Amino acid sequence: MVGNLNTRPRLFDIVNVLLMGLFVCSMLFPFLHMAAVSISTPESVVRNEIVLWPKGVHFDAYKAVLQDKRILIGYKNTLIYVVLGTTLSLIFTTMGAYALSRKNLVFGKTFMLLIVFTMLFSGGMIPTYLVVRSYGLLDTRWAMVLPGLVSSWYMIIMRTFFQGIPRELEESGKIDGLTNLGILLRIVMPLSKPVILTISLFYAVAIWSNFYSALIYIRDANLLPLQVTIRNIVMIGQIGDMTVSTAVGGRPVVLESLKYAVILVGTLPILLIYPFIQKHFVQGSMIGSVKG
Repeated sequence: MVGNLNTRPRLFDIVNVLLMGLFVCSMLFPFLHMAAVSISTPESVVRNEIVLWPKGVHFDAYKAVLQDKRILIGYKNTLIYVVLGTTLSLIFTTMGAYALSRKNLVFGKTFMLLIVFTMLFSGGMIPTYLVVRSYGLLDTRWAMVLPGLVSSWYMIIMRTFFQGIPRELEESGKIDGLTNLGILLRIVMPLSKPVILTISLFYAVAIWSNFYSALIYIRDANLLPLQVTIRNIVMIGQIGDMTVSTAVGGRPVVLESLKYAVILVGTLPILLIYPFIQKHFVQGSMIGSVKG
């Protein structure tokens, strides 16, 4: 009987590891395939011989991508949008979530109902475009930042986290003479590092991947983000049956290698941030915050 009880957890662990291994492989396969195709020789790519391992080493696709001015301009614009948008979004989301987490907030429940209402109903694309145009934001960097500045869902997540912080800490801060802003900056935010970093990452990934807003609000090529440039290059392969392109960098490159190289160049930077923030996803912020 004891042997059967010990066997069941081991069998569960084995099945769990196998399923997670299959899941990880399914996630890694597209990236490995794109990386292999992007650096393989043109002959192997044209004959469709690449699966997971490259045949030969050929960096013409990456040279063409890195020499193209549109890619560099897109990178610059995207970095500006990510830094500016994430910073402003985090500031306003944190202030709004902290105010909503206070029980003594006047009309607090009414504000929460209005915020939840925006999650269920929205004005739509045309009214939003008219609002952005009426404020003179078309063809400006602010058109990529202000329309989606605060996410109601992220604000509710942060509000719920703030509500879990012991009130004793805030009361001790008030005894020491701290204002509400001082309590937020000196007590609440240091304890909320995991949720702040997580929400920051969500905002940054959303802004980095955003090309829909640029298609609607921006016409100036010097303001286009990287994702729109990637879309335009990928669309080349969907128009006609050409296999070689000089649309990027002026170099003749196999179109399949070119598309995958552009996608990897635009995707890898944001993926590299995950390992540095992953530890904060599971970190317990309340350990040791209250004694006695």
